[in-house]
Amino acid sequence: MRAFESTTWSPPPDWQRFTTIDLHAEGEPLRVLATGLDPIPGSTILDKRRYAQQHLDGLRRALILEPRGHADMYGAIITEPASPDSDLGVLFMHNEGWSTMCGHGIIALVTCLLETRLRPSTFPSLDCERLAAKGELRIDAPAGQVIARATLAPDGQRVARVTFRNVPSFAYALDQVVDVPGLGRVRYDLAFGGAFYAYVDAAEIGLGLEAGDYRALIEAGMAIKRAVMATREIRHPFEPDLSFLYGTIISGPPRDPAHQARNVCIFAEGEVDRSPTGTGVSGRAALEYARGRLRPGQPFTIESILGTTFTVTIVDEVNFGGFPAVIPEVSGRAWITGRHEFVLAPDDPLRDGFLLR
Repeated sequence: MRAFESTTWSPPPDWQRFTTIDLHAEGEPLRVLATGLDPIPGSTILDKRRYAQQHLDGLRRALILEPRGHADMYGAIITEPASPDSDLGVLFMHNEGWSTMCGHGIIALVTCLLETRLRPSTFPSLDCERLAAKGELRIDAPAGQVIARATLAPDGQRVARVTFRNVPSFAYALDQVVDVPGLGRVRYDLAFGGAFYAYVDAAEIGLGLEAGDYRALIEAGMAIKRAVMATREIRHPFEPDLSFLYGTIISGPPRDPAHQARNVCIFAEGEVDRSPTGTGVSGRAALEYARGRLRPGQPFTIESILGTTFTVTIVDEVNFGGFPAVIPEVSGRAWITGRHEFVLAPDDPLRDGFLLR
C-alpha cells in the first residue's frame, strides 16, 4: 500500500484550520495555538480573558475536548502583551473554561517559544530571537505578570529547564472544616498561587497518591471543591475575576526521601494534573511559610502523581492586599511532543467538541 502523503489532500476553503505545537511539562500536556486565530482584543489580559470567554469558547472546546483532545487536555493562546514592560501575554484553557494562571503552562510555553522560534498568528510580531538573546521573558497572565528564564541544554538549542517567578502567593485560611458527602468532616487550608486551591491531607481522607488512585482522587477532589464552594465565599484582594476556587490539592509524603512532599491536583471539571502543578506548589509554599516550616531561599521539591517534580523556592516576602505573601520561583522541565493541523468541517455536528468522563 502506498504511504499516505499529507500534500495529496487539502481541506475545502470553507473549513476552519488551526495548527498547534504540543508539549508536556513533567507529564502535563500543553497545546499551544500557532495559527488560525487573529490577535485577541482587550487593553488588559483580564479583558482578553473575558473576550475569550464570550467569543472563543467554541475554539476552546474544539481544541481541548474530544475528538481532537481529551478530558485532561490543557491549552494556551499567546497574546500581545498588556503591560508596557512585558514581552507577551497568555491565556490558558482547559475542559471547563479559561484559567487565571498555569505554572506548567509557563514552563512548556517558554520551552516552545525558545525551541521553535514561533511567530503565532495571535501575535505575529513576537520576536523569539530577541527573547532568547535577552534571556528573560516577562509574560502577562490573568493573575499578573510572571518572569521566566530558561537554562539551555549543552547543545545551546534545547531548553533544559525553565524557572519562573510567580505572582504573590498567600495563605488565605488555615484549618478550616467542611462536611463533604461520602467523606464526612474534612479539614482543609486555602491558598492562592495564581489560583485558589483547597489543600487536604491524603491520609486524613483515606486516599493514596498513586496512579491507581486516579478515579478516587477525582471523586474526592471534586466533592471537596463543591462543598467548599457551597459553604464559603472566596475573594481575591484586588480582582473579582480571580475570586473563585479552582481546584483541590491532595497532599502526602514524598516517595523519594530527597523530596519534601507529593501533591495531586484535581481542578476544573475533574481534570487531574500530571505535573506537581506550578500554581499549586506556589500556594503550598505560601502555606508552609505561614506555618513557619519554609524559609526564603530554602528549596522545596514536590512530586506529582507520576513522580515527576517541580521545585519551589521563596525569593521574597511581601504584603499583598493585607495578606502576608511570598514571591515563589518554580522550576521544571518540558518537552515538545508533536505538531498538529486541525480542521473544522462546517457540517460536522461535533465540530465544537464534547466531553465524556
